[in-house]
Amino acid sequence: MTTAESLEIVATTRTTARRGFARASLTSVRDAHDLFVAGRVDGSYLESVPLPRLVTESWQRSLATGVDPDRGPGEAAAARHLTELRSSHPLAGALPVIRRLLVDHATDSGVLVGVTAADGALLWVEGDSGAGRKAAAMNFVPGADWSERAVGTNAPGTALALDREVQISGSEHFCRLVRPWSCTAVPIHDPLTGTPLGSLDLTGGVEVASAQTLALVRATAVAVEHFIALEYPRGSRPEAEAGPRLTVLGANRPVLHIADGGHAHRLSGRHAEILALLLRHPEGLSADHLAMLLDENDLDVVTIRAEMSRLRRIVGDELIGSRPYRLLKHVRSDMGDVFSALRAGDIATAMDHYSGQLLPRSAAPAVGRLRLELSSSLRGAVLVSGDLHLLRRWLDLPEARDDREGWQGLYDHPGVGAIMQSEARGHLIALDSDLA
Repeated sequence: MTTAESLEIVATTRTTARRGFARASLTSVRDAHDLFVAGRVDGSYLESVPLPRLVTESWQRSLATGVDPDRGPGEAAAARHLTELRSSHPLAGALPVIRRLLVDHATDSGVLVGVTAADGALLWVEGDSGAGRKAAAMNFVPGADWSERAVGTNAPGTALALDREVQISGSEHFCRLVRPWSCTAVPIHDPLTGTPLGSLDLTGGVEVASAQTLALVRATAVAVEHFIALEYPRGSRPEAEAGPRLTVLGANRPVLHIADGGHAHRLSGRHAEILALLLRHPEGLSADHLAMLLDENDLDVVTIRAEMSRLRRIVGDELIGSRPYRLLKHVRSDMGDVFSALRAGDIATAMDHYSGQLLPRSAAPAVGRLRLELSSSLRGAVLVSGDLHLLRRWLDLPEARDDREGWQGLYDHPGVGAIMQSEARGHLIALDSDLA
């Protein structure tokens, strides 16, 4: 099937069901949203509404961060600033790919193609001119901030917030102004580092929230990432970002990105633990010491040597030396980025790099101590900063759900609004009840 045929299906299909619940429930979704944003029901009520959990959790984040459901995004960036953003953005070079696969066939389909930066700023909006004029009424225009923290639940912003593909239809949007629209968005990542570069979005009528559209946008995002990877050998890759990079934060499977050829090795839990510990011990570790750090009781030296042999076959002998085991090249990591930003006093950047706990499934004692060190250091910096936005971001993390001091700090903060203060009070009551 050609791209044009796929978009024709998108433009003509009038599906009445998606993700397991009927579109006939549209009124109940709208009513649930109105009750929720008015404070007449809480998050537990939303569980009885036929909504994906992704949507209800996004509504709760949107309300907690003070998004106004009756307003869209603020004014778009000035033309000069937008030009600077576009010219320096890594996705600028991939625009011909996006236009050929999506935009060229969307001009008469009632569909718009949006490309955002990693912070949710819309960089390009192209496609059907009539749809573009209508979308401008809700400020879906280049330069506008469509992040979830600015507009609430929406496909491009929520896709970036969760770092996963997202479809939002009609009244699932948090802002009422966006209810006439549906959208499908897929994040685009740096193929070498895995860092989010932005999102690719298709916006239109209810038919846009379909399986065909998701497959089309997903395929285009993959094509864009492949294009960017091919461009790197031509010298377009910044030197500062060259070299291996380890991703060990958050719930996703750990990955080691090798700069040469842009290859990515998905790691087992044990291999990720070893690499994380070698990062924190540049002097190297003996097999005995590594065994003790990974398991104080049951791990023997023979097992460690076997694991190291397997790991070196995967990543190469040129990366890991022996006697003692040590890294032979500088390896960057998301963990290291957080520690470096904290040392520099840049808490906002530390939060940007912190996608979740260090190897949360690991039971290795040394990894557990390192996990606690990283989390506690970031938490302490956020609490002493007095920054309401950073505190809110910290409390949105799963590990902060039981952080009573943090929630009390939010409740007492002089800049907190009534809705956010009410949420903090409810959370404190629930915590006190659990700990009673």
